[in-house]
Amino acid sequence: MKFDRYYISADIKKNLSRLGFKRPTDIQFKAIPSILNGEDVLAIAQTGTGKTAAFAIPVIDKIQRSKSSKRSQGIKCVVMAPTRELAQQIGKVFDALAQHTKVKTFALFGGVEQERQIARLQDGIDILVTTPGRMFDLINQGAIYLAGVDTLVLDEADHMLDLGFIEDIKYVKKMLPRKHQTLFFSATINDEIRKLAYSQVNSTAIRIQVSPHDKVSKNISHAVMFVEPDDKRFFLERLIHENPDSKIIVFVRTRVRAERVVKAMGRVGITAVNIHGDKDQQARTEAMQQFREGRCRIMIATDVSARGIDIPDVAYVINYDLPEKPENYVHRVGRTGRGISKGIAISFCSREERTLLDEIQVFLNKPIEVLKLGKGDAAKTIAPSSNDALALKALVDEHDAWLNRKKKKKSRPGKAKKR
Repeated sequence: MKFDRYYISADIKKNLSRLGFKRPTDIQFKAIPSILNGEDVLAIAQTGTGKTAAFAIPVIDKIQRSKSSKRSQGIKCVVMAPTRELAQQIGKVFDALAQHTKVKTFALFGGVEQERQIARLQDGIDILVTTPGRMFDLINQGAIYLAGVDTLVLDEADHMLDLGFIEDIKYVKKMLPRKHQTLFFSATINDEIRKLAYSQVNSTAIRIQVSPHDKVSKNISHAVMFVEPDDKRFFLERLIHENPDSKIIVFVRTRVRAERVVKAMGRVGITAVNIHGDKDQQARTEAMQQFREGRCRIMIATDVSARGIDIPDVAYVINYDLPEKPENYVHRVGRTGRGISKGIAISFCSREERTLLDEIQVFLNKPIEVLKLGKGDAAKTIAPSSNDALALKALVDEHDAWLNRKKKKKSRPGKAKKR
């Protein structure tokens, strides 16, 4: 059913309409009622399916109703995220959905000065979106109190637990009231992490899994090209030049690698921004903003940007280096083909990365189309052999045709109203 038929605040419905949300996605349809009922939820769904809104809508509505009944003030919900960029993005979603309500949200993360953050906390907030490190810093300084929190959300929960935050999560839960709601959301999860997650929720927790057999969106076309390490930069240069109007995210394995690829592109006249853990927060935020706004259409990134980041109109994801963990492939390629949009994911695989490719295909439960190269193509060119050129062209043409249909639909004049 449509959002306007949900039993939620009229202000939230207006915000949803303004943002173009008409009907809930599968994960939203399945998760929102349970969260509104106060049940613990463990939800697994593909990237780009609207997981953030799935918990943001009911959390904001519950707090809005509690404020109307003049219940206790203070932080009522904590949303924990593994990276600063993801915390910022989640905070923006909450801000957009909470407009014109009484609910105040705030995104807290490290890499910036604490003073303004502490002042903002002292003004009073209802929803705290945060990374663990900065939150614990301010808890120890007495600037954050969690005694009134009744909802704890872990976004990208598998990554949080995989990074060893389980003890931090247990510590936070001890500070909360005995009866509180716990929500775990993620795109992927393995058996070991699943057991840890189950240990932190009620035995009656609602378990939701959307498209369990399809770990990536069907809107994404996949291809792999076998390329030796020294030739990867030439392949990347060619792909960028052949798609001059496309937003492209290029994933590399290390921070040093990110810097080298940016410099290599700069030497051939291609401007790119990069984002990785060694850059200070201001530089990371500026790079993300340039890419988001289209001022720079190429972003070189490590996996710090592979989790949950929602940037509109990313046409291509290029795996310059294959990820060491198969599940990170899912998160990387999930930066394109989000919602109803379509996208293309192309991976460069060297001889040393063949094992990683095998692991990724096993994880996906299906093979990735191989675009073979002719004998003369490895030397500073990506011109494929004839059959493979057709295969790659088909991927690109399909995406271009979809973009053209989208543009025509937007420019199509509306029907005249009958008088």
